[in-house]
Amino acid sequence: MVKNKDIRAMNDADRKAKLTDLRKELLHERGTASMGGAPASPGKIRAIRTSVARTLTIISEERAKKIKGGAK
Repeated sequence: MVKNKDIRAMNDADRKAKLTDLRKELLHERGTASMGGAPASPGKIRAIRTSVARTLTIISEERAKKIKGGAK
């Protein structure tokens, strides 16, 4: 699980890389669940989805800051 302060401490390239890794991990977990396999941790899919949402939110906030800061 990724924390907000850790995501904010990353630069743009690291955030995008982390987002890609999280999405790959989510795809893997969903594949395992769809094949009938029991996931190692039942709450892992939800935690990954939450981390993806957090990351996307922070990316969006940073983009909005840059646009707003550049307009002044």
